[in-house]
Amino acid sequence: MAVLRPAGDFDRSYAQDMALLRRPWHYWLLGVSLVAAFTVPVWGSAYVTATVNQIAYTVIVVQGLNVLTGYTGQISLSQAAFMLVGGYASALIVTHAGLSFFIALPLAALVAGGVGLIFGLTSLRVKGFYLVFATLAAQFIIPWLSRHTFKDYLGGSSGAIEAPVPRLGGLNFGEASNFVYISLFVLLITTVLLFNISRTRLGRAFVSVRDNDLAAELLGVNLFTYKLRAFFIAALLAGAAGALKAHSQRGVGTEFGYGLNESIIYLGMLVIGGLGSNLGPFLGVAFIILLEDLSDLLGGVLAAAFPELSGQLLTSFRPIFFGIALILFLIYEPRGLAHRWQLLKAGWRLRPFSR
Repeated sequence: MAVLRPAGDFDRSYAQDMALLRRPWHYWLLGVSLVAAFTVPVWGSAYVTATVNQIAYTVIVVQGLNVLTGYTGQISLSQAAFMLVGGYASALIVTHAGLSFFIALPLAALVAGGVGLIFGLTSLRVKGFYLVFATLAAQFIIPWLSRHTFKDYLGGSSGAIEAPVPRLGGLNFGEASNFVYISLFVLLITTVLLFNISRTRLGRAFVSVRDNDLAAELLGVNLFTYKLRAFFIAALLAGAAGALKAHSQRGVGTEFGYGLNESIIYLGMLVIGGLGSNLGPFLGVAFIILLEDLSDLLGGVLAAAFPELSGQLLTSFRPIFFGIALILFLIYEPRGLAHRWQLLKAGWRLRPFSR
């Protein structure tokens, strides 16, 4: 939005203009939010802790997709495949190299980023609808390779291997109540980095490629270089999220949810949350995951009432609810929940004057 503050409320220095936290109560709210998140195992139930852990590593993968699609305008349907690469890389590094998970995590992210660079090479020649199919190739190739190559390491036809429990000294992170601290810490790091990337020359170049790649090239932006950087960052974050998911579930493989459906859901989360906004991945991921839990709850209630249809009722509502939510957002709120939040903030700051 062009106007978020009333007349007379303006910045008096570059530091004020660049500040993310603009009021003292912003710092207090951030502190309270961090304390509430990192104490979830203390006050939350097992369901709440597991859900927060799932939201944390899912936000990371959607943040990567936001860099690629939201900032740079390159549509991708291969984030789940890059998560699979990161999960395999981390599990193999810990199992066969004997390194700690905390060392394997960044290494696995770099491996996934390198694979993303390979598939990102197509972005120079194609874009739009054709780029979707080029990235879709990764979603078919990578799971196939995991099932049919290096069977002694990748699990063979089952395509699944065990991911060891992370340990740090005497601490065991096998339970969700402990692992959630790792997921939240990594999410905090990626959030700070991406908030700053979006305001740097790199972030501005991404946005210029998205808005008008021809004009950006005329202004000196190397399209191929910046597109590859966007693919690398997206795959890097997907690899980190894949490593977190693999060790959280104590296993990695095609049967653990790294298929095309997951890549589509991640893109839907970004659309619902808001493309090109730092808040969008958080809102979109939380909305869809809670909506899926609600659909499972409704399906269970109806399955108990109609036992003869229990098989269909237990599995039908999740895709139905996701599809309906996506359609409604595309029609009534195409800019996502983050834009609606901006409107609410503007209305509050400019009260009692309407817009």
